[in-house]
Amino acid sequence: MKEIAYLCSQNTIPGSSNRRTDAYEHDNMVGALRPAFANLDLRLVEVCWDDPDIQWDRSFAAAIIGTTWDYWDRHELFLATLELIESTTPLFNSSAFVRWNSNKRYLKELATRGAKLIPTEWIDSPTRESIEAAFKSLGCEDMVVKRQVGAGADGQHRLKAGDPIPEMNHPMMAQPFLSSIQSEGELSLIFVDGEFSHALIKRAKGDDYRIQSTYGGTEEAISPAAKDLAMAAAVLDALDQTPLYARVDMLRAETGELYLMELELIEPYLYPLEGPELGRRMAEAISRRLA
Repeated sequence: MKEIAYLCSQNTIPGSSNRRTDAYEHDNMVGALRPAFANLDLRLVEVCWDDPDIQWDRSFAAAIIGTTWDYWDRHELFLATLELIESTTPLFNSSAFVRWNSNKRYLKELATRGAKLIPTEWIDSPTRESIEAAFKSLGCEDMVVKRQVGAGADGQHRLKAGDPIPEMNHPMMAQPFLSSIQSEGELSLIFVDGEFSHALIKRAKGDDYRIQSTYGGTEEAISPAAKDLAMAAAVLDALDQTPLYARVDMLRAETGELYLMELELIEPYLYPLEGPELGRRMAEAISRRLA
């Protein structure tokens, strides 16, 4: 039986003393993947990406980046570790994909390939002056500012014109706040090996706008409209190669079109409870690639 490493982090692996409150999502993923992999003679093994004792060249037939939900504060170490793994072991998604996708400036490149983005200001050295300039440039009074390298709304701020400016020690990006995040929610469309798997809508709790489960967000499976699915698929079509897995997060504009929020290729939660075929799809895709 071939062993497949499922890369996680010290704060998502079962038994950790500092486990994240949303680490049950890790359990959901493993619970969906493990039996489906076993049906194809593959054994899924949970491994911390920064475990210094793993001999990658001897231990695994492949590695899947799963819940590595601490990489953004050790970005370069994470990238270097993935390149080390990939030097001897097939890695999904590839380290090149991860390097490109881990800084949200990748969105600028996708925009040149046809993706529709929320108007964005890129603020490499955030100061009071640069934040105030972003309000003026974007022509808005309500703005979301988030890290260029980050995830899960970590270090993210919603600011209104005139608010005190919090300390921000990382390169940031600023976008107008869109009320559809609260009225409709964020749409996520999940693809495995380039094929559509399932979709859901994520909604924030109460007056919050953050849809992550850490902040009380909830999810509901949906059947996407054909136009919405086509817009998400077009984002994947803009890539030079097909990722093993991808989650396309989108938010509706006032015009009814969808803006691309994120193309998640690194360590996204793939919502197996809303997509019960996910495990089988992933197992079959890995088997094809290893063959």
